Amino acid sequence: MIHDFKPFTPRIRGILLDIEGTTTPIAFVHDVLFSYARSEARNYLEKHFGSAELAKDIALLRKDHSADLKLNNQPPPLVEGSRDAQINSIVAYVDWLIDRDRKSTALKLLQGKIWEQGYLKGTLKAQVFPDVAPALERWHHDGLTVAIFSSGSALAQQLLFAHTGAGDLTRYIDRYFDTTVGPKTEAVSYREIAVVLGLLASEVLFISDVVNELDAANDAGMQTLLCIRPGNQPQTLADKYRSIESFAEAGGDV
Repeated sequence: MIHDFKPFTPRIRGILLDIEGTTTPIAFVHDVLFSYARSEARNYLEKHFGSAELAKDIALLRKDHSADLKLNNQPPPLVEGSRDAQINSIVAYVDWLIDRDRKSTALKLLQGKIWEQGYLKGTLKAQVFPDVAPALERWHHDGLTVAIFSSGSALAQQLLFAHTGAGDLTRYIDRYFDTTVGPKTEAVSYREIAVVLGLLASEVLFISDVVNELDAANDAGMQTLLCIRPGNQPQTLADKYRSIESFAEAGGDV
């Protein structure tokens, strides 16, 4: 474990953060958010069925479903029958995707809209690790560009950081990136993020709990840190990367 790593040199101008297992406990994502999306999917579909916005989301789900069929993944069928029959089949497919923790853009868009209702009702309150809010504030104060890159939709990311137990943290975050920019395990995604941020890839520090994501960011030219949090899965070849257990170790004082 490296505890004296101080990466914030003048050439570090941006911080890019993963969410699950980095800023937020994995248990909150899987046990709270995923469970809420599963339990509320039917209500959301029934309330918005027939709207143009939901029609677009369903079209994206059907595209994913077609790909699953071609790959012989044996997803539950999506039907074209009555309103109730369609909703029943969509709920079954959504549950199937959640069970597999599928990084589906279509699923993540739908989940984000379901979670929005939960946050607005006060049913959901996002969890972040205790060191996250002080670090975001410090980085913002230091003039660094702070961005998020998660498989969850940009809407879901904004909602999470706007409704944390530590308050609204969105004032410290400049940009949100989801899988519409590309997969988290491909270097091209990180190159595109650097371009959007107006920075060189080498000026961005990416922090994640997943080695495959760090590999992609490293290949793109970013600096990297492996984040080790309670409840995270051990990572193969984790010793390739410098690791931290708190953002307080990522430079500067809390």
